[in-house]
Amino acid sequence: MRSHKDTPAPTLSYQVVSSPLKAVETGHKVRMDLIKKSKLRYHRGQKSMEKYLVSPEPSPAKSRTTVRRPWKRSLIEVNGRLDSAYRHELYSRVAHSYSEIGKFSHFYHLNENPCITHMMQIQSLYQCPTMRGVAGLDFDNRGIFLVSVTRSGCLMVHDFESLYCQSKLGPGSAEDESKHVVHFSYPPGREFDVARWNPSNQNEVACTSRKHDQVLIFDISYMSPKPTEVLQTRQKLSIIGRKISRGLSDVAITSDEDSRIFSPDTLGMVHVWDRRAGVSPCIELSTDRYDSIKSIQIYVDNQTIFGAGKEGIIHIWDLRGGRNSSAFQSRKDMSQLPLASLHLAPKLQKIASLKAQSEIVPKEIHSIDVNPSSPHQLAFHLDDGWSGVLDIYKSEVTHVHCPPPAWLDGSNSSADLILRKPSWLPTSSIYVVGSMSEKGIHVLDFHPSSRSPCHVDYDEDTQRNEKRDKCNHRNKFVSLSETVTGCAAHPLNGMIVAGTQNSSLLLIAQMHCSSSSETAEGEL
Repeated sequence: MRSHKDTPAPTLSYQVVSSPLKAVETGHKVRMDLIKKSKLRYHRGQKSMEKYLVSPEPSPAKSRTTVRRPWKRSLIEVNGRLDSAYRHELYSRVAHSYSEIGKFSHFYHLNENPCITHMMQIQSLYQCPTMRGVAGLDFDNRGIFLVSVTRSGCLMVHDFESLYCQSKLGPGSAEDESKHVVHFSYPPGREFDVARWNPSNQNEVACTSRKHDQVLIFDISYMSPKPTEVLQTRQKLSIIGRKISRGLSDVAITSDEDSRIFSPDTLGMVHVWDRRAGVSPCIELSTDRYDSIKSIQIYVDNQTIFGAGKEGIIHIWDLRGGRNSSAFQSRKDMSQLPLASLHLAPKLQKIASLKAQSEIVPKEIHSIDVNPSSPHQLAFHLDDGWSGVLDIYKSEVTHVHCPPPAWLDGSNSSADLILRKPSWLPTSSIYVVGSMSEKGIHVLDFHPSSRSPCHVDYDEDTQRNEKRDKCNHRNKFVSLSETVTGCAAHPLNGMIVAGTQNSSLLLIAQMHCSSSSETAEGEL
């Protein structure tokens, strides 16, 4: 073996640089080698770390942005008001969905005996029917109570909520008569034609009849069949000294608290009572000709009175003065002529399309009504079933609806003898009137704009070209089970109650939800 001493010692080699320039080049080369080695180590480390990174998902394709129109109903949230056009469209859709949802026949009892109207209904099954049916309907200001009167002699006050709940039980269900607020039955000879709530005292109901010259005022809080006040007309005698009998065809009460009551008689006079002064008229509104006044309306200012009657003339009185002021007349001769008298037939003849299709002659006006949503519109309904609107600012007929006459269908119903009483819905300028020839009501769009199908300037081709939704601007006929004599609209929700020739009440509104759908909704 070899010992340590025999191991040779390592030798060191030295490179001798011959010149300074060569030494610089050698140092530069050494540095470049170090840089390359460091870059190589960096890339190797980067590749080794990439295996621990999560690969990013591919970026989705660039979606196409859709430009949306601004929300048209933003102003509703700002000021809490609906645009008039949108409100009209909304309420038109609701009115077009109406149908008969409840029927309440007048087979009621008093003291376990049939009332007078009930007995008349039974007699009509065996005898020729006489003038009968519901003569007057009216809601109070809040729509809680509904008063109705029959030509047979019954006065009733219904709780509207009870009627609506009863309609949910379906046809054939017995009505709970104990829920009637008031039911008065009078013997033959005490029939009624009109019933109106007192706007300033919602406990009072005023009733008139075309066979009597009195205004009967009932206070339903007393629950007494006797009127609390009876307003008399002035007695007039004929040449031979006989009393002239004249009935009262309508009644209207001012909405302020001055207690003025207006009632026209069948001889063309409008009697005005101030209840603070007594039970006799304080003034009479007369016409310059004999014209039986059928309907009367008070304008929103409580100073302008409209009256219409048999000759087809609308009379206008201004209580503040006018052509013949009553300020300096004696109390016995206080009468006032109309400020203006508008003949309806000549105004209808100005409508070229209407004049070309039919012969226009003066016709009896059954009813006039001031539009609650547009007070400048005065609706009228004629004895042949025509309806329209008179613009009181322009004194022009702006809307007209002319259904086919009853004889065209071969029908000879006694409905043409009934004094029909239409009604405005509380908003959206929709007019509801009973049909003359069919069992049902016409829901008429009398909106002030020319988009209304009843407007005299309505152009059907233009409306079609503009691609407007025709279902929102059209009239509708709602079929019912009985012939309608009068209508009343709820002042808040717009539901309709129609009185019929058989003394029944029909509730017209949107259909109730079915029990199955209600159950399904409750299970969700």
